[in-house]
Amino acid sequence: MASVGERLRTARTRAFIGRERELARFDQALDGDPHAPFAFYAHGPGGIGKSALLRCLADRARAAGRPLVELDGRFVSRDPADFERAAAPALNNPGTVLFVDSFEHCQWLESWLWQHFLPRTAEGTLAVLAGRHAPQPQWTADPAWAGLLHLAELEPFSEEQARSLLTASQVRPELRDRVLHFAGGNPLALSLAAAAGTDSWNPEQLWAPSAGILRTLLAGLIGEVPTPAHRRALEVAAQAHSTSEELLAAVLPDEDAHPLFDWLRDLPFMESTHRGLHPHDAAREALAADLRWRAPNAFTAIRRRLADEYLRILREAPEERVWTVTDELFYLFRETDILTRVRTHSREDEVHDRPLHPDDIDVILRMAEDTEGPAGADLVRYWAQRQPQAFSVYRLVSTGETVAFTTRLELPAPPDPHDLATDPVVAAAWQHTQTTDPVRPGEHIGISRFSVYPGRYQIPSRVIDLSSSRAQAEAARARGRAYGFAVFQDADTWAARVKGTLEDTGTRPRVGEHTYGLFSVDWRQIPVETWLRRFITATDTPARPRPAGLTRTAFDQAVREALAHWRDTTAFAACALTRVRLAADSEDPATALRTLLRQAVDDLALDPRGVRAREALTAGYFSGAPTQEAAARRLGLPYGTYRRHLRQGLDLLCEALWQQELHSPH
Repeated sequence: MASVGERLRTARTRAFIGRERELARFDQALDGDPHAPFAFYAHGPGGIGKSALLRCLADRARAAGRPLVELDGRFVSRDPADFERAAAPALNNPGTVLFVDSFEHCQWLESWLWQHFLPRTAEGTLAVLAGRHAPQPQWTADPAWAGLLHLAELEPFSEEQARSLLTASQVRPELRDRVLHFAGGNPLALSLAAAAGTDSWNPEQLWAPSAGILRTLLAGLIGEVPTPAHRRALEVAAQAHSTSEELLAAVLPDEDAHPLFDWLRDLPFMESTHRGLHPHDAAREALAADLRWRAPNAFTAIRRRLADEYLRILREAPEERVWTVTDELFYLFRETDILTRVRTHSREDEVHDRPLHPDDIDVILRMAEDTEGPAGADLVRYWAQRQPQAFSVYRLVSTGETVAFTTRLELPAPPDPHDLATDPVVAAAWQHTQTTDPVRPGEHIGISRFSVYPGRYQIPSRVIDLSSSRAQAEAARARGRAYGFAVFQDADTWAARVKGTLEDTGTRPRVGEHTYGLFSVDWRQIPVETWLRRFITATDTPARPRPAGLTRTAFDQAVREALAHWRDTTAFAACALTRVRLAADSEDPATALRTLLRQAVDDLALDPRGVRAREALTAGYFSGAPTQEAAARRLGLPYGTYRRHLRQGLDLLCEALWQQELHSPH
């Protein structure tokens, strides 16, 4: 008798529709065809069937007797070493097939994967990746990868394929046209529509890939929620990054979590992962919007309980779980106005951190001198000797290059007088505590003293994201922490960014030629729980409407897309940025957008920090240079230096355009 797993695989194979070319090429590779690809990369929008394709390919690999490694990009660490440990069989066991789904969530690994990991895989190994974004063009254009990489942009089903899916789903023949009109060829919409039933749908309603349509699908799919407890369980799953039965029990202590978890797991838009249940991204957003509209107070209460539970776990978790829990905590508030001001939305040049090593000293001193001057570098040297454990060194995931460092100091009460005499910023922080509410014996203060990333100095970056997360985790776990301080050179700009989370002390200590702003929070007056409730309150207040329905992440991607298509008139006119408010109100959105982009790039030079950024953007996109390397040559810059200015320019441009879009009078 076949096992349950075998029966499931058989059912999946029988129900799978389309993607014949991808299946055929993968079968060739499984059979050892020397002309078959080694790596397969499927990409396309949410709901297009990437995960279903990977499950089908995995079933075929199992049937062929191949060992498998299956990874989910949503839960991949920032450190390539962790990925390498998880995928070790692909390096050591010949014939292994490596699957990485949701690759867009760990896209920062891409360069490292192509350059350093995949070339070392064992004989006969295959790699299959799926994500929303296409691979970087240098890999698809590289002749060395031409015969080894099979690239597939998944498209909606044809009408014939869509009808086959509805037939397999046992949708009644007289209702199939109605479903096709509603869902088109989108596999997710078709699957949800088939599962939801169609009796009450309006046959005139046409499919469009919007949250409203998905809400309709989900409402039909879920129908009448069995009990209020089931609705609370849905509210948990819609907000938590992933939902385990243990988390559900903690957030809903008066309910029996076991049947609720089983009910959630049976919903067709839920995916089971090693950390729990994870709704499909598009379904999550639609579900959250609908639940929040129905019962906003209950939805907020669940968010508060989730935050409290994450804080409890954070305080009790072993060290290796701290950063995962911190990420899940801040995931709750990812769209709040407060967080979007201080956190970056780009995952380009993802970094991972490690403790300071003696070999790093010369590198971080050079970085400090380049950004904070000789006096600042002397203080970095001083603190590296006094508190080396306070330093984190950041490397690019893609190349392993050391690009930044941060320092989070602890000062006990009373502090060492020599520390106060040496560092004016630390002395100013201590003086602030003495004139407001003195630190008592047994307590201490935390100071995020240095955040040095020469490529993105003093602007939101992944380095600041990670360092801030660690500072908040330390504040939650530390005993006796009285104050937390953050230090920024561009005091006025950061005062606006941190408003609502940190208080501007008004103190402006000077080190060498540079003046710094000092921002604080008194953790005795504002416990971490209360501090977090500011995010919850910010989430509850009506937010300004997003431009053209775009999240900040999608907006930044649209800016980059527009620049990339600058010289292609047709592609530029079709890019997503032409549909934001700043351009869409014009009779000729493409022309208006070109004018807007040129002006916004020129305006960067109004700030001395933006002069080089403007030059890099102009050379890279507007000058007609055929490649980025040619643009660097035009400016007479080393390629690495040019890339640094270009990255800074893109960050500054995206921020400027986003603010214009939010506050424009159109």
